[in-house]
Amino acid sequence: MRIRIRRKRQKIQKFFLFTSTVYLCFLLFAAVGSSYLAPHSPTTQNLNQRLLPPFTEGKILGTDDLGRDIWSRIVYGTRSLLLIGTVSVGIALAGGLVMGILAGAIGGIVDSFIMLLMDGILSFPTVLLAITVVSVLGYGLVQVTVALGIVFIPVFARLVRAETISRLTEGYVESSRALGTPFPKILLRHVLPNMMPDLIAQSTVTFALVVVIEASLSFLGLGTQPPEPSWGLMLKESRNFLYQAPWMAIFPGLALAATVFSFNYLGDYLSEQLNPQRW
Repeated sequence: MRIRIRRKRQKIQKFFLFTSTVYLCFLLFAAVGSSYLAPHSPTTQNLNQRLLPPFTEGKILGTDDLGRDIWSRIVYGTRSLLLIGTVSVGIALAGGLVMGILAGAIGGIVDSFIMLLMDGILSFPTVLLAITVVSVLGYGLVQVTVALGIVFIPVFARLVRAETISRLTEGYVESSRALGTPFPKILLRHVLPNMMPDLIAQSTVTFALVVVIEASLSFLGLGTQPPEPSWGLMLKESRNFLYQAPWMAIFPGLALAATVFSFNYLGDYLSEQLNPQRW
């Protein structure tokens, strides 16, 4: 009985892993080849075709209140989505590596100061802190990207610090020190490679959070500005047409939910598969 349940569980996990991978590959292709997948311009308005239901007059997912093709706007919206997610995670990862390694390797007052700063940032709600940073930097794609990168630096800093402290106490690191290996070389050869699995898993989970927060900021009017396509902006524009044209909210919402689920599931899978204790 347990074996059957385990096999069914493995089949379900493989199915979700396959569908998540295929969906994320489709998102990447949509971001790179938007002009091939989108039959219409995402910003061209046609008031004669406003609020058309799906599969009407060649509109796969219908049109919005300004006659713009919803499918084309979703496809082109993947560009800003992946751009913001990739750059934001890159900023957070780079900043977290620097802060975490300094705190874990040096210790003492430096460690206390850095972690006090990181804890102070984490004490604020993520969305509220992102809104604050965007308000200071200004509204727009670049500002949102930088803001989200800053917000998630403490997450990576705490992870890198813990991994650095743990790796520096390993026997092979002590042996390398005894042989006179320079400390920077120890970090590059022994510490960083061993923490990469955890960083990869954390990056995928953080990417999903960035997607949600970016959509929230765009919904509030602080992110991507019209007429540029954004899933959060599309949800904002659909508020007044939920009964008249529900497809304006359904399809961007499904795309957003599928993206967050895929990245979260991939992150959980990677954290399980890349866990050193598993081997």
